Amino acid sequence: MPEMITRSRRSAILTAAAVVAVAVHLMAVAVAVSETYFEPFNVTYDHRAILIGGERRMLISAGIHYPRATPQMWPSIIGNSKAAGANVVQTYVFWNGHEPSRGQYYFEERYDLVKFVKLVAEQGLYLHLRIGPYVCAEWNFGGFPVWLRDIPGIEFRTDNEPFKEEMEKFVKKIVDMMLEENLFSWQGGPIILAQIENEYGNIESSYGEGGKSYVKWAADMAVGLGAGVPWVMCQQSDAPENIINSCNGFYCDGFKPNSYRKPTLWTEDWNGWFAYWGGRVPHRPVKDNSFAVARFFQRGGSFHNYYMFFGGTNFGRTSGGPNYVTSYDYDAPIDEYGVITEPKWGHLRDLHTAIKLCEPALVTVDGSPQYVKLGPMQEAHIYASEYVNPNKTLPEDIDICSLFLANIDEQKTVSVRIFGRTYSLPPWSVSILPDCKAVAYNTAKVVAQTSIKSVESGSPPSYANATEHNYITLKDGNSYFTNNWLSYKEPMGAWGNNSFTAEGILEHLNVTKDVSDYLWYITRFNISDEDVEFWKENGTSPSLSIGKSRDVVRIFVNGHYAGSTVGDWVPVHQNIELVEGDNEVALLSVTVGLQNYGAFLEKDGAGFRGQIKLTGLKYGDLNISEFSWTYQVGLEGEYSQVYTHEGEKNANWNDIDLNTIASPFMWYKTSFDAPEGTDPVALDLGSMGKGQAWVNGHGIGRYWSLVAPKGGCSNYCDYRGAYHENKCSTNCGLPTQSWYHIPREWLKSSDNLLVLFEETGGDPTKISLKLHYTKTVCSQVSENDYPPLSAWSDQNILNGEVSVSSIPPQVYLHCDDGHAISSITFASYGTPSGSCQNFSQGRCHAANSLSIVTEACLGENNCRVTVSNSVFGDPCRGILKNLAIQVECSSMINDKLFVA
Repeated sequence: MPEMITRSRRSAILTAAAVVAVAVHLMAVAVAVSETYFEPFNVTYDHRAILIGGERRMLISAGIHYPRATPQMWPSIIGNSKAAGANVVQTYVFWNGHEPSRGQYYFEERYDLVKFVKLVAEQGLYLHLRIGPYVCAEWNFGGFPVWLRDIPGIEFRTDNEPFKEEMEKFVKKIVDMMLEENLFSWQGGPIILAQIENEYGNIESSYGEGGKSYVKWAADMAVGLGAGVPWVMCQQSDAPENIINSCNGFYCDGFKPNSYRKPTLWTEDWNGWFAYWGGRVPHRPVKDNSFAVARFFQRGGSFHNYYMFFGGTNFGRTSGGPNYVTSYDYDAPIDEYGVITEPKWGHLRDLHTAIKLCEPALVTVDGSPQYVKLGPMQEAHIYASEYVNPNKTLPEDIDICSLFLANIDEQKTVSVRIFGRTYSLPPWSVSILPDCKAVAYNTAKVVAQTSIKSVESGSPPSYANATEHNYITLKDGNSYFTNNWLSYKEPMGAWGNNSFTAEGILEHLNVTKDVSDYLWYITRFNISDEDVEFWKENGTSPSLSIGKSRDVVRIFVNGHYAGSTVGDWVPVHQNIELVEGDNEVALLSVTVGLQNYGAFLEKDGAGFRGQIKLTGLKYGDLNISEFSWTYQVGLEGEYSQVYTHEGEKNANWNDIDLNTIASPFMWYKTSFDAPEGTDPVALDLGSMGKGQAWVNGHGIGRYWSLVAPKGGCSNYCDYRGAYHENKCSTNCGLPTQSWYHIPREWLKSSDNLLVLFEETGGDPTKISLKLHYTKTVCSQVSENDYPPLSAWSDQNILNGEVSVSSIPPQVYLHCDDGHAISSITFASYGTPSGSCQNFSQGRCHAANSLSIVTEACLGENNCRVTVSNSVFGDPCRGILKNLAIQVECSSMINDKLFVA
């Protein structure tokens, strides 16, 4: 085993005594490692950075949540993160997925944590393991198992013995599992950091002294488990000395840890935002995102993580809430299907390359970099091996020097002068100069391609066009779907012998234990002839009122639907029709994801609060809250598992009746063939109402065709100025989500079973499949844009034989893996105008543009075209020229292009 501590230059290494002592002990007793991915190394930190084997590193992390993808998707997602320049992967650990029942653990399929960690290691990346075990993450109940709230006397996330006992047991389980698999860095594994708790500082004050003592207990407990790597607490300004506190947010360049001896870490850079049913779809411009990251490293940051780099999908009932959508795309550089999103992926890849070019300088400066005020809102930070005078020419013999130039003005482009050179800075941007001379990258200048996908998250549903259903067809012209839809009616009210009767209103989760979204409340009462006459004489009708309800309540009276209310603890008032004599009221309480954020989660619950009354009666209101109520958990179809190949036999399926197709509480099923190739598959459920969907027994998630408000979106999103989650939205006037991801791994070549449970009524015959891939690729690069970043590693430049500034820029185009450029739809070197899917030639145009681009790109997965007169000739002397290209990508099947 190598020496545990390695001296690092002149810097004083904070050994994090407790961590190192444990690591030394564990190394002394460790058995021979049977499988290692790295030469074992120690991880410590000082005030400047995380130290890997004693060396400071600038770390860029990709947030990836393993349960939001399938194991078959993991290698590609990890690989595309690495290709974008990430050297770390970060993930939460999901307690409720791993311990669904108390003491019963699950680590298979999408929850195979060990497999995920090993795949990260196989690709040479490090891992930040955020055990929590509270995760938030827009995940059901914030990651807590619902059985936790049934433990007598428990209070979550405070100095409470029952909670601390269960929390320690689970955290220890995870740490021990990683130790047994030799996955910590000192064992030759990839794990370099661990996290305990999560954003607790946001709610700590709610718990008073109990919260403060809980923080100290959590820190001591975690460090004592023997992981042998540093522990982190995010958003925790009072984190103990042996724990690194870190920042979460859209911007963290002004963040400083609570001790000089700790490095500056950004554990969550929100490069997107989540969506909720009936809301707009948020987007964060990559120009702003890259500006925030560049500012963070410019001002002394050393570890940065994108939340999320891959967002993924909330399969089954895993989405939190209330009311978060099934897609967790998060506007991430890799979309929920695992397909790269451009220009976000490419522009951030270039940023990471530029930062890594600066890494020798960034880790050399032990204290603060040189700061130079260049204007009222312009500044420079210099990282150099020695002091340099910004008012003079840079010394030729300077060993190491990197320069960051920032313009935080939101409106003006400003020219600044430093080291005898002048630089133009666009508004709200950072320029990065790895050698303190030439600009390698500017956050506001995007040269990465733009990609248009076959299915966009905010695209309108296919049924919107009555003349075309957009079915993707096989080569023989047949639809993937058989169109042989069958259905059966879900019983309303109590359907099984597992129903029970109790006095009064029971809390929803106490009854369901979250095994289902659905809980029936049923009661009966008598209405006198006097009440009926009273309503006739006054022309009125009675009402049902509920103090408060969440998330959805559907009201049935005497077997007939009366109405619904949707909301998070909102009052309910519903006019109903009652008859003389016996009447039955059946309330269906529906959850749409359990609360995942805030204090006192164990007290939140679901269902109803307050009294349930009949109002408008002749002699006053009737409180029916204390009546006898019959309770039925879940749906008959859920209980019988009619969504599986075995369980579907338990239902009495009938041919679909087109006359009653909009009926609520219907189960539908059909079969379909899998599309050819390997492209991800999207299911259009925009014609349906609300419910859940399964493919071959796998829950692809909840669906709900709630429409976003018509206002609040814009065709243009100004990246300049501070971003917030409502700044740049799309999808106004459209359903928040229409397309749903079906992982390829869940499909067979034919006879795939699709089952839906529809709550409100929809038309399954208009459901369609579509392949999800990058269909159109565009790029526009100017001849005065920066050289490709790959030029910085050219040996001639490194030897000083060629100036990097003399290298012309390039257009780089790429299709998805397994695809190739099948046609060039636009190419012009000169003065083209417009943008992707709307290019047009200008007065200046090189006639050979199309032929040169065709020769370089047609039939290729990716290609580069140099933007230079030496390639195209000079079609118009003395005029700045651009190269604009648009191409189409098609899948390769059996080495042949296949155009769907």
